[in-house]
This record gives sequence, C-alpha cells and structure tokens, in this order.
Amino acid sequence: MMRAAAVCSWILSLGFGLPGGYAIWYFAEHGAVWTFLGYPTYGHGPFEDIGLRTSVPLLSAFLLLCVSEFVAGWLLWRRRPAGTRLALALLPFEFAFWIGFALPFGPVAGLARTVLVAVSGRRARPGTAPDDPSS
Repeated sequence: MMRAAAVCSWILSLGFGLPGGYAIWYFAEHGAVWTFLGYPTYGHGPFEDIGLRTSVPLLSAFLLLCVSEFVAGWLLWRRRPAGTRLALALLPFEFAFWIGFALPFGPVAGLARTVLVAVSGRRARPGTAPDDPSS
C-alpha cells in the first residue's frame, strides 16, 4: 500500500509540476495565464476571486510544493517514516493550491494517497516499517 501511495505522490508531482514549470515560463514571458485545451492553467480560480492574482512567485511556490511531493513519493516508495510525515505535512498546502487554482484532480489523488498512507501505517506493527514485506 505504501508503494501505491508513492505512485499517487508521483502522479500528483509530475502531473502538476511539469506543466507548472511551463506555466511559470509562459506567465513570465507573456504576463498571462497559460491555457491548455481551452482551460486556464493555474489561474482564474478561487485565488483570483479573493484577490490573490497569479504571479511568478505564486507559481514557483506551487512548483516547489510539487518537487516536495516527488520527494515524499520517493520516501514512501522506500518505506521511510519521513515519507509518511512529509506526505501528511504537505497535504494542507497542496489543498490550498488545488482549490485556489481550481484543480479538481488534486484533491481526489491527494485523498487517495492519504488513505493509502493511513491504512498502511495502521497495518504496520511496532518496530517494523509500514508495509514491510518481511513482516
């Protein structure tokens, strides 16, 4: 289960991070939010509704969060306790960005990852790594 959680982390990281890198370049170059298949990416969502306009620093913060998510996935894959802690610590910040940028897939995948981490952690016995195949 921990490895499935890692895959969810990587999907989130790469799915939002790779286009996020391009979105930063596009915004810096054109001063406008990049649109993909007719939909604005990382803009024109609830953030702007509350007065937080898309900017290079805001997009860069989201990209840094995506990089952190990738690291969490790597730690989860290796069944490191720090992966569980990092994945759970990132969740509130991820939710803020997913909601703020109106990214509906983020909360679904984030919830799936969190459930997998929680179930895997419950199944672990004291003194063993979660989902340890030798236990």
